[in-house]
Amino acid sequence: MESGLRPMDAEQLRENGHKMVDFIADYYKSIENFPVLSQVEPGYLRELLPDSAPNQPESLQQVFDDLQAKILPGVTHWQSPNFFAYYPSNSSTAGFLGEMLSAGLNIVGFSWITSPAATELEMIVLDWLAKMLNLPDDFLSAGNGGGVIQGTASEAVLVVLLAARDRVLRTVGKTALEKLVVYGSDQTHSALQKACQIGGIHPENCRLLKADSSTGYALSPDLLSEAVSHDIANGLIPFFLCANVGTTSSTAVDPLLELGKVTKSNGIWFHVDAAYAGSACVCPEYRHYIDGVEEADSFNMNAHKWFLTNFDCSVLWVKDRNALVQALSTNPVFLKNKASDANMVVDYKDWQVPLGRRFRSLKLWMVLRLYGVENLQRYIRNHIELAKQFEELVAQDPRFEIVAPRKFALVCFRLLPPHRNEDFSNKLNHDLLDTVNSTGKVYISHTALSGKYTLRLAVGAPLTEERHVNAAWKVIQEKASVLLSEFGMNGVS
Repeated sequence: MESGLRPMDAEQLRENGHKMVDFIADYYKSIENFPVLSQVEPGYLRELLPDSAPNQPESLQQVFDDLQAKILPGVTHWQSPNFFAYYPSNSSTAGFLGEMLSAGLNIVGFSWITSPAATELEMIVLDWLAKMLNLPDDFLSAGNGGGVIQGTASEAVLVVLLAARDRVLRTVGKTALEKLVVYGSDQTHSALQKACQIGGIHPENCRLLKADSSTGYALSPDLLSEAVSHDIANGLIPFFLCANVGTTSSTAVDPLLELGKVTKSNGIWFHVDAAYAGSACVCPEYRHYIDGVEEADSFNMNAHKWFLTNFDCSVLWVKDRNALVQALSTNPVFLKNKASDANMVVDYKDWQVPLGRRFRSLKLWMVLRLYGVENLQRYIRNHIELAKQFEELVAQDPRFEIVAPRKFALVCFRLLPPHRNEDFSNKLNHDLLDTVNSTGKVYISHTALSGKYTLRLAVGAPLTEERHVNAAWKVIQEKASVLLSEFGMNGVS
């Protein structure tokens, strides 16, 4: 590398870094010009790129050219103000700067000694966030608990399930693994089932209890209590419950306090998945949705969803850090050091599945400092207000119905079928989804609630304004009119 780009050179980094920031800033300025949902066909990129790496270096400009011509057409633009699918995955200037800094320092902070600031900042920042959420003191790092940044909510539920599994097996014996039972509603994210697969829980012992419109798709404490009693009577061992604050399909909120009474009386680890809606609970008027969290053993929210912190940053708090450490710790001789051996520090390698970890707390630290609590609350409230406005638009059109109550910034709705023909309804809404998304003007997603194919519009992209919500509704209405006219019906009877 006598000439060209050296492995690391401060001035080359400065020069090329400026170019990259300009490229990204220009992307954001023009993001509305792209179709939100990528319109390419599977395998498109293999036709455009060489089948082997270049022997000689190419220029950054050549890479930029390929990004524009070949990569961006295959990108679905999650940061577009017209992205309303799934749940948001927030990017922000502060989050981006924190990500930049993390990449620049590029430490591997698996234990305290490998970068003391990485461990200590994570502990401090997660205490800050816990206080913003008004979590019980048991979740703060000053006691036996504390917070840790995982990659995703899937990793969070996995590590606490492993901790709960090992805790109970230490009491009943390792041969009892086949008797362990996990609970959640049928609205719980599929990450719970994957955690069961990895944790060796028998598939037939993963109880996904039915939740329907009668409870607003929340888990019934009575149903849980009945299931637990039935399993105990049959010689099984209930050990883990995953409750939800903001389910993936409809933002249903499970009754934490009542569920906590069931878990407490039966020695069950109580995990709360608030991956999406946890962010809203920094606003005092939404904090009541996590009332009862004091009964939980662990609590998780994704700062990378709706809290202006670039992916990935999934925050997990536990009341008993030793449960995690006992399940996940390894201590080979080459990692031994005085601080760890003296139990003076936290080593986050023992709170997660991988050994290595990035300096992710920098992102969250910068978001909290550069925006402040009040601006973050205002940001959340604005999205909820925009979703409320969209809900009102849907409610005013008699061709549509709201399928589930709106709590946060997600609206679940559907186009009613002509003549109330429910057999035709699912296909009608599937077709509506496809035609709306194929325009490239907007991207929404779907779910199924009580067997109904349901459209989901989640407001949450940082650039989204009222005009984008109104434009999305206009596209949906126009495409609905076309579909209904094909059946000679521009309304319902």
